[in-house]
Amino acid sequence: MNMEHEALKTLARGVIKTEAGAVANLESQIDDKFVRACEIMLGCRGRVVVTGVGKSGHIGSKVAATLASTGTPAFFVHPAEASHGDLGMITAADVVLVLSNSGETDEIKRLLPVIKRLGVGIITLTGNPGSTLARHADVNINVAVENEACPLGLAPTSSTTAALVMGDALAVALLETRGFTVEDFARSHPAGQLGRKLLLHVRDVMHSGEEMPIVDAEASVTEAIMEMTRKRLGMVAVTDTDLQVLGVYTDGDLRRTMELALDPHVTPIGKVMTRSGKTIGPQALAAEAVKLLQRHKIQGLLVTDEESRLIGVLNFHDLLQAGVV
Repeated sequence: MNMEHEALKTLARGVIKTEAGAVANLESQIDDKFVRACEIMLGCRGRVVVTGVGKSGHIGSKVAATLASTGTPAFFVHPAEASHGDLGMITAADVVLVLSNSGETDEIKRLLPVIKRLGVGIITLTGNPGSTLARHADVNINVAVENEACPLGLAPTSSTTAALVMGDALAVALLETRGFTVEDFARSHPAGQLGRKLLLHVRDVMHSGEEMPIVDAEASVTEAIMEMTRKRLGMVAVTDTDLQVLGVYTDGDLRRTMELALDPHVTPIGKVMTRSGKTIGPQALAAEAVKLLQRHKIQGLLVTDEESRLIGVLNFHDLLQAGVV
């Protein structure tokens, strides 16, 4: 059994080594043709229409998704569906990106005359620069591999990996050239945690107005505890009459007050509060608030404006509910 285990490990390592070599060899294909392909897509007034059959189609679908999420509008069309009406999805303003290892895929070759009549730019990723598809393309990027990782040399393995990596190279090159930012990326991923982290600001999750727990420095500890209990945020802000932050009183401060055996009815909150407290601006990202809470091992933050006046309060639970954590 141990010998079988070692044989499996050896086979797996061989696959990884073969595919890694195929990817490494792609570097030599980053030449003027690659640049021209990027220029065609950057100049596209419509969308990049990606197509392919079989495993190339699966890779093409992923490449289209990557392009679309990184600033290059794109979608995938299956050649068979295109022959039965979906060809109408391609307009003269588009660019067609074809994935075909052989470059002789019949379903795509049948579409060539129609695509050519539209006058759209055609970019191909093939493993055969002399193939029909490569010859009829405006630009062909060679993604040929020496060997498939499949020991039979039949199942698309290294070839699909190479096509995928070249597709990523195109997407990232376009992303950088367009000046695509993390905020742009977040806008196309609003439902994901990444989008929430990049788009949600402190002002979107903080408690403001009547929801803020506030007392003045002369209030008793008992009054502060009552305000903290009413607002249920585990803290109370201590401010002057202009809402300038003087300090904060939390559940932790309450425990320390009890240890001092002070009379909560007569002890002013200003005597036992944590002075100043940790604050953050309303325009800061909610993700920054999370980092601040974790760095200082606290549960809440005071939100202040440019003049240090209290305008909001938030705690860790608010950020948790917002899906930022």
